[in-house]
Amino acid sequence: MGRVVVEVMPKPEILDPQGKAVVGALPRLGFTQFTGARQGKRFELEVDGEVTPEVLAAAQQAAETLLSNPIIEDVVRVADAATDAAGTITAEGVA
Repeated sequence: MGRVVVEVMPKPEILDPQGKAVVGALPRLGFTQFTGARQGKRFELEVDGEVTPEVLAAAQQAAETLLSNPIIEDVVRVADAATDAAGTITAEGVA
């Protein structure tokens, strides 16, 4: 079974009250190295079999027509979850 990851973010010109709340809370919790935050959405789509270029193209189309609101959001990433794990932090450390 394969899995496709789709990430959607608000367009840069759209206000992000959740991101503002996060960036305001970070320094109060001791995380002073961060100066901005934006909150988006992540979808994981499962497929039978392998993730092929055709599956990724279909996921891109689904992201643009159903998973995002193109007026206020951008689809920023569509990727095979199995091959796109570089730099991912897990409970065991950096993957």
